[in-house]
Amino acid sequence: MSGEPDRPRVAVFRPDDERIESAVELLRSLGAEPVPDPMLEVEPTGAVPVDAPLVVLTSKTGVELAAEAGWEPGDADLAAIGPATAAAAREAGWTVDVVPEEYTSAGLVAALEPLVAGERVVVARSDHGSDVLLDGLREAGAEVTETVLYRLTRPDDAGDSAELAAGGDLDAVAFTSSLTVENVLAAAADRGVEDAARDGLADAVVGAIGPPTAETAADNGIETDVVPDEASFEALATAVVDALDDEATDGVDAGRS
Repeated sequence: MSGEPDRPRVAVFRPDDERIESAVELLRSLGAEPVPDPMLEVEPTGAVPVDAPLVVLTSKTGVELAAEAGWEPGDADLAAIGPATAAAAREAGWTVDVVPEEYTSAGLVAALEPLVAGERVVVARSDHGSDVLLDGLREAGAEVTETVLYRLTRPDDAGDSAELAAGGDLDAVAFTSSLTVENVLAAAADRGVEDAARDGLADAVVGAIGPPTAETAADNGIETDVVPDEASFEALATAVVDALDDEATDGVDAGRS
């Protein structure tokens, strides 16, 4: 009697909070064996957005930190980069006025371009935000101020996934930001396995949550196999597991031919 087939091992790099827990639960429900390796640690700055007619929020974390600090939007309009950020803002009791069709910095610029000429705009986010948002809003005629709500650092103990990749023991990775790509490679270098980890990633299914993350991967010599249509972890995880299933099916078919 044959046993249950081994589940494919998928590395996930979300911060070490409820996000990594929900990511692990989701991957298991999809039939994968999660490898949780938090690559991001949140360090709040204590700053809050200054008064402005429009405040742009680019993450659920930023919303939660601003709310915990007692910030209220008052009469300001709020723009959120995507549904998760918007949901967090509404949970804080705020009204969200703009959510772009494309959940990226470029998508936010496209949605806000007709609204911001001559306006003061505050972009409240992490210290690793894309220049695409600031530059795009300024080109649209806005007077832009950036508020850094938190810094993102790499935890000292991160990097188990890099060693698994180096040993050929990782089937897939799910990159959720450009910084996770950079931090995985930095962790691999710190552990002396960067070249082997790169080889392992080349043999694995590489998923990126959106085009900017895929572009960062390409800039760092990593080819991306999967970019979901929707920039959410659920869509990314599903697409990665689907790609693994397709590989397994192709392998079985090849064995039968």
